[in-house]
Amino acid sequence: MGWVRAVRRGALAVAVVLAGCVGAVAGPGGPPAGGRGPLTFVTAGDLTDYLAPLVAEWNARRPAEPVALVELPDSADETRAQMLSELRSGSRRFDVLNIDVAWTPEFAAAGLIAPLERDRFDLGAFLPPVVDTAVFRGRLYAVPYVTNAGLLYYRADVLEAAGERPPRTWAELARLARTLAPEHGMDGYAGQFLPYEGLTVNVTEAIRSAGGAPGEGVDEAAARAAFGFLAQGVREGWIPAAALRFTEEESRAAFEEGRLLFLRNWPYVYADAARPGSEVAGRFAVAPLPGAGGPGRSVLGGSNLAVSARSRHPATAADFLAYLTSEPVQRRVLTRGSLPPVRASLYADPELVAAHPYLPILRESVLAAVPRPRSARYEQVSLAVQAVAQDVLALRTTPEEGARRLVRELAAVDDSLPSRSLLSR
Repeated sequence: MGWVRAVRRGALAVAVVLAGCVGAVAGPGGPPAGGRGPLTFVTAGDLTDYLAPLVAEWNARRPAEPVALVELPDSADETRAQMLSELRSGSRRFDVLNIDVAWTPEFAAAGLIAPLERDRFDLGAFLPPVVDTAVFRGRLYAVPYVTNAGLLYYRADVLEAAGERPPRTWAELARLARTLAPEHGMDGYAGQFLPYEGLTVNVTEAIRSAGGAPGEGVDEAAARAAFGFLAQGVREGWIPAAALRFTEEESRAAFEEGRLLFLRNWPYVYADAARPGSEVAGRFAVAPLPGAGGPGRSVLGGSNLAVSARSRHPATAADFLAYLTSEPVQRRVLTRGSLPPVRASLYADPELVAAHPYLPILRESVLAAVPRPRSARYEQVSLAVQAVAQDVLALRTTPEEGARRLVRELAAVDDSLPSRSLLSR
């Protein structure tokens, strides 16, 4: 998912039995008057254990409308598959779903989540780009909960000693990764290059960072430039071969263990890398992603909260969404969960900025970020991107052929705007 669910713990957690009991509260005759009652809230695994206290706080305040928390596996693909299996079966087990921002169109188009009333939520207080991720065909189908944008982590001590600044362009990054990193016994650069959703994100960022504003037509040259940059790194060795097997967690570990000069990853890495015991604590910093000729553009990640179209208690569900996106709870999403909030005011809060120095850069990255293709067939779009990119990174396909093939395969998956918007300048 766009918000990172790492593989540090593989446990399938929490309240599955309890959730089944909650789902049986209302009879088959439909929702009670007002649509109020118990809920189940399903999410990917909560690695920092911040969610359970939030749910407990809600339950203490609303004992007649308790929420049972269900945590699915940390893998984005597994989480999506289990959610879809439950919803498509007609099950009413899940009421509120924490879904990746890229899934909103798919779930909405399939009629699996219910449209929401805009006036019920404080959307004007959110960072503007995140609201767009919750809209499908002009209607609000979810409420933004967590946002995310990729950042460039770099060894500030190494660059400072060499009199270098963090790179703003691919050429600068390549030069430093190729020349400076080996002097310190490090690899140059890594992202998330294993064939999974992380690779789709990295490739989309590279394509968008090779162009300008999206939506102005197909630009095969941008895809060719993006693939050329990544293939150059593999061919010249400053992207290590091991990075082709990296997810967020493997790449995070490589950076924190002092094995990388540069890393593209999500904001969650900051707190982990700065912790006592980290090899790079006090020795790293973050910058916006570099691009072909200047600052690049991140993919907009994060998660949205949606209500199942079959929920018996939609009124309570709407209240729960408002609770999770309220200012006090959003503050705890950051401070306890290490996840970027959607409320704009928190990015300028002096106390929070002092504790989380990356917030101003993250805000800049979020405001400039671009969405992944908004397609009801997003899974097929993502798989097509991964397949082509994997061949390019393995040097089995040239960047030129990869760009041509990507245009063809995306058009075959979805002949509407999503295939073109990914490649547009």
